[in-house]
Amino acid sequence: MAELVPLAEELSCSICLEPFKVPVTTPCGHNFCSSCLDETWAAQGPPYLCPHCRAVYDARPQLRKNTVLCAVVEQFLQAEQARAAPPPPDGWKLPARTSAYSPAGQVACDHCLKEPAVKTCLVCMASFCQEHLQPHFDSPAFRDHQLQPPVQDLMRRKCPQHNRLRDFFCPQHDECICHICLVEHKACSPVSLSQASADLETKLKHKLTVIYSQINGASRALEDVRARQRDVRETAHQKTEQLRQEYMEIKALIDAAEATSTRKIKEEEKRVNTKFDNIYQILLKKKSEIQALKEEVELALTKGDEYEFLEKGTKLQGISTKPVYVPKVELNQELIKGVCQGTSDLKAELKRFIRQSQDKKPEEPTGSGNLGEHGPASTHKPVQSAKKVPKEEKKPKKPPPAPATKMPTFGVPEQSPGLKQPGMENVGKATTVQPDAVALKAKVLETFLAKSRPEILEYAVKFSLDYNTAHNKVALSENYTVASVADAPLAYQPHPKRFAYCSQVLGLHCYKKGIHYWEVELQRNNFCGVGVCYGSMPRQGPESRLGRNSASWCVEWFNTKISAWHNNVEKTLPPTKATRVGVLLNCDHGFVIFFAVADKVHLMYKFKVDFTEALYPAFWVFSAGAMLSICSYK
Repeated sequence: MAELVPLAEELSCSICLEPFKVPVTTPCGHNFCSSCLDETWAAQGPPYLCPHCRAVYDARPQLRKNTVLCAVVEQFLQAEQARAAPPPPDGWKLPARTSAYSPAGQVACDHCLKEPAVKTCLVCMASFCQEHLQPHFDSPAFRDHQLQPPVQDLMRRKCPQHNRLRDFFCPQHDECICHICLVEHKACSPVSLSQASADLETKLKHKLTVIYSQINGASRALEDVRARQRDVRETAHQKTEQLRQEYMEIKALIDAAEATSTRKIKEEEKRVNTKFDNIYQILLKKKSEIQALKEEVELALTKGDEYEFLEKGTKLQGISTKPVYVPKVELNQELIKGVCQGTSDLKAELKRFIRQSQDKKPEEPTGSGNLGEHGPASTHKPVQSAKKVPKEEKKPKKPPPAPATKMPTFGVPEQSPGLKQPGMENVGKATTVQPDAVALKAKVLETFLAKSRPEILEYAVKFSLDYNTAHNKVALSENYTVASVADAPLAYQPHPKRFAYCSQVLGLHCYKKGIHYWEVELQRNNFCGVGVCYGSMPRQGPESRLGRNSASWCVEWFNTKISAWHNNVEKTLPPTKATRVGVLLNCDHGFVIFFAVADKVHLMYKFKVDFTEALYPAFWVFSAGAMLSICSYK
């Protein structure tokens, strides 16, 4: 049966999902039942579309019967009929046919019409009770009469032409006949009623088994359709959630880029205003000096004594003054132009990429996805065979030329995208296709474990805490760089990213590429956690706790006990007196390291992970008095 499944799918109409009935072929090479295609096009109207490949025809094509395919379908159906019926499933039994004769007491005596008949005479063509049957036993005249158990509805069993009981069956004419009718049916092959009943019973049982198998196949097909529908729904939900996460990261990166550009202009404004403040103070002092000189000259002119006037006036005459000069101080137009031009370029690139993604038409699926009624419901093979693929589709298409410009790379606000990361000049780029990728990652990890704190600080990044993720028991302060446990729940606005189960908060920026380092100061660090997580980490329920799921990694302080957590697995760590924790995240080579920071950095724990999503700094303060602060670097 398995070898007929692909053939059953190929010989099924994609409209009615049944074997072809009078198949016709469209100009694009696809086959359908003639009646199915007629009904489809009649309801559709011009222009006419192929139901399979959506080819457009302005005028309705003249279709002809595909005689070759029609013959193939006929032979296939004959082979299916000739194939032995499958055995009945366990626990299922064919229904047993009741006796051909009715139980005694259901046929009334034809003589008295009161008592139940015990025998039927085939010569008298009547049924008799025990009393009226007695003459058939006592009188020699009835000795040759043939008796049999009572026959119900005897009149219907009589041959209307010869008034005899019909004891034979003619399969050629599908009718019961009497022994006199045998003369008229001598060219046929009549059999007794018992033999005909047995043959028909065998055929009906076979048909019932086939029908039961088809019902099971239809049930499996229905279950398979529902399963596929659930798979599609789950896949669509996962992709939608993934898209939502990606767009959230894009928005965060754009916000970071906006903050960087705004900061540059604000710094330039501050620089120019500082110069203007200095010039203003100088001019104010200059004006005061000139004002004082003016007053002295006016006072000298009022002197009446010539000697005193000459002495004072000569001295004042020697003091020179210069006109006020204001130096030219302007904003750095090149800097502002560069920032604005970068923003305009980013907007243009985003528009271009969005326009390209919208202009791309999704490819139509080549398979119709039909469920053949002759195949198992779990078969997921494509329906369309290689014979139906047009020639132009078999030729490999050349890839489109790469665009001249690339999408700008979003960097961390305090990190220039063009800077080369120090200490990585001799480290090869990690790729999955390199045979020594694992060894390379291990080498990179050892390289970073051997670095000093000043070397690690070269990868330092600055970020603030995301207000939209903070639990209502987490209080944010110091420009969103300090997290502590609030005395009472805070009136935060509802947000899909906000933690609802435990007092946690995430960093505002996410990191998907590159190497990033930050330090956290633990104040009253008896109950808190520091780590990283995916943006898809749950926000509700016990599984939303940091380190208690597969989407987060952390180091946790529980009183004097320090542990590393991931996927709800705990690893107890040695105690440390350090109150500052450093987190080094290497997205490119797949690891995150936690350091105890003092004068030097000391390894606390490391996780080696092939990250699949962007990562956020994550923090957990789960006891009153616990406080975390993001460190700044000079």
